[in-house]
Amino acid sequence: MSGVLILDFGSQFTQLIARRIRELGVYCEIHPGDRGAGWVREYDPAALILSGGPASAHEDGAPRLADGILDNGLPVLGICYGMQLLALHAGGHVEASTSREYGRAELTITDGSATGMFEGFEGASSVVWMSHGDSVKSAPGYTTVGVTGDAVAAIAAPDRRLWGVQFHPEVAHTERGTEMLRNFLFSVAGCEKNWTPANVVQERVAAIRNQIGSADVVCGLSGGVDSAVAAALVARAVGKQLKCMFVDTGLLRLGERESVEQMMGRHLDVELVTIDAAELFLKRLAGVTDPELKRKIIGHTFIDVFEAAAVAHGDARFLVQGTLYPDVIESASSSGPAVTIKSHHNVGGLRPDHDFELVEPLRDLFKDESRAVGRELGLAEGIIGRHPFPGPGLAIRIMGEVTEKGLACLRGVDDIYINEIRAAGLYDEIWQAFAVLLPVKTVGVMGDARTYENVVALRAVTSMDGMTADWYEIPGPVLRRISSRIINEVPGVNRVTYDISSKPPATIEWE
Repeated sequence: MSGVLILDFGSQFTQLIARRIRELGVYCEIHPGDRGAGWVREYDPAALILSGGPASAHEDGAPRLADGILDNGLPVLGICYGMQLLALHAGGHVEASTSREYGRAELTITDGSATGMFEGFEGASSVVWMSHGDSVKSAPGYTTVGVTGDAVAAIAAPDRRLWGVQFHPEVAHTERGTEMLRNFLFSVAGCEKNWTPANVVQERVAAIRNQIGSADVVCGLSGGVDSAVAAALVARAVGKQLKCMFVDTGLLRLGERESVEQMMGRHLDVELVTIDAAELFLKRLAGVTDPELKRKIIGHTFIDVFEAAAVAHGDARFLVQGTLYPDVIESASSSGPAVTIKSHHNVGGLRPDHDFELVEPLRDLFKDESRAVGRELGLAEGIIGRHPFPGPGLAIRIMGEVTEKGLACLRGVDDIYINEIRAAGLYDEIWQAFAVLLPVKTVGVMGDARTYENVVALRAVTSMDGMTADWYEIPGPVLRRISSRIINEVPGVNRVTYDISSKPPATIEWE
């Protein structure tokens, strides 16, 4: 399934372009902007999209389109910097704008004959979202079909199915952005609407059977959405060849082990083996404070435990993981357009010389797509609707060294927090909520006596796919009740804070 190919030139909105296209029922993938014409021909996409980016197109050393990349006859949409690249590739001119445009602007379609991407837009203006300091001054072979004020906002060569927009149709602030993308995908490019949960299940089951054959396979269940969906897909494909293993790392939330054993026993008709490895994980984490090192240690230890368990419980050479597309994107090499922010447990934390061949049926799915596949497979909403929980567990929610005392404290805080937002009816409105134990102590007063105890931070965010996120505004009375319960019921905590930072510039998890 090749679908639409997005060439990424570093825009913060590239992942959002992919989300919008998939929401319209068309598969797409993101690849680096420096892909060559031969590679694109081999990929054989239905259409090509050039993303925006932070570079100035008129400066030396700025990214350019590879030679011959527009000679494949593909429908192409250039967005922001991508439009500037189309103009430059045609021998046009791009220069710094005399007045930069950031935020809302009014788009006017100036060429009523420009059907295709702007079909139905003639004679009406609409609000679009701009974010650029450079402007296209000329683009030989293209017609200017849209303007914002005096700036060129859209160009087209309809006979060659080449379109460029200076604004961002993928963001919600562009009023008719979805309509524009739909027109490009279906009217211009002739894409097929075949990206559905049912089709994904059918394609993944066939791929899993082809990869695994008659071999045995193990899956590391965490109790989270993605490992459960991955396990359900593999179970659908190979049945009893799958054995699920739940590793109790000692880094789990309160009651997590019992919950996973009960939940998975009811909803997955496969053998489940529980492995108690808490002592080993805590021993290897002793004295470690660096978050990247924590992730590596946990990932390597996880594989050590799995390899030993695989020998004890059969001879599996395949390991199922619930890796998602954002995990892959955020763990990309710094040589690409996206720098490594942190290694994800499912991507960068595993020991390089592990003995398993990985089975990652969700590797190109976003979180909401994983949930949709889970529903298609018949998993219960209690599994599908759970907030994301990181592979390294509470280890990356303890800032500093991971200790039994710290884990006990954080478990108590987290349990109160999650139960209270559930009781307030907020859980399903929030993408992810969790508590963090800070390496800070503060002075307090309890029972007229001085205290010097721990600070915890609470975090709750809204998001579509984890690539960007905004903090969730929990009502004051609910926060007050949560804070009061934590301080009164969890020994060692005398101060509660609430994190109101978005992603970017922050990440969702603190480590």
